[in-house]
Amino acid sequence: MDADFNQFAGARTADRLVVTIGKFSVSDIFDNNKYAQDARKDFMNWALIDAGTFDYAADAWGYTYGASAEWYAGNWTWRGGLFDLSAVPNSTDLDPRFSQFQWIGEVERRYALWGNPGKIAVTGFLSRGRMGSFADAIALAAVTGGPADIAAVRQYQSRGGVSMNLEQEITPDLGAFLRAGWADGNVEPFDYTDIDRTVAGGLSLNGKPWGRADDTVGIAGIINGISSVHEAFLNDGGLGILVGDGILPHPGLEQIVEAYYSYALTASTKVSFDYQFVVNPAYNTDRGPVNVFAGRFHWQF
Repeated sequence: MDADFNQFAGARTADRLVVTIGKFSVSDIFDNNKYAQDARKDFMNWALIDAGTFDYAADAWGYTYGASAEWYAGNWTWRGGLFDLSAVPNSTDLDPRFSQFQWIGEVERRYALWGNPGKIAVTGFLSRGRMGSFADAIALAAVTGGPADIAAVRQYQSRGGVSMNLEQEITPDLGAFLRAGWADGNVEPFDYTDIDRTVAGGLSLNGKPWGRADDTVGIAGIINGISSVHEAFLNDGGLGILVGDGILPHPGLEQIVEAYYSYALTASTKVSFDYQFVVNPAYNTDRGPVNVFAGRFHWQF
């Protein structure tokens, strides 16, 4: 096994116990996907690099303190972890007393389909912290006459979710992936993004067939949604982690297509061109569609 980020070179047993303790990103351990995982080299949209509903514990930079254990046995892996939440949702500071925390569990099954490797994983999380309920924020706004303020109704409670993650090699050069997720739409997301329902899938093609073995091209689609009470909260002027338009009179599913081409200048240096087409951005049918163009330069050493 070659050395890589978060990976030492050398041999290891197939059946093993792996324990990780310290400050790191939850997504380094959970909800991994070979074709859609790392914004440094593949897709950029948050609902593609992880399940959009996977509201994993992190500060605003994406890291947290915690511990995880992984048990590899044959074609199965069981993972579990306990992690610190932010001091307040999406804060740059983590809870200093670990009184707000998150449990995460995952089970993964690896298999071969017509001789091609694949895997499927199911991930669940349960957060315990000071979070606001959308219904409470709407009720308070009706009394005060102001916009819905989720911070004003925060209390210690739980929010959970579950997601599915599938990857499948079709040929040695072509792979497919699929993610789907659900999270409690009655309580505000804590640390990731404003998505209560999601389905995402796509293809990743290596450039070997046209003589560019270090190149990669990918294309994917996403459909995101939120609960009806979450829609009502935004329509009352509420603000989420990333969304909030002042009013949401005509809500709709957010639909996104992303495509990228990663061109290898050398084996360790790549430049990428990325395009996203977003319909109903932030669930608002009165906005968009939006075209997003991006470039990326990645040098790994």
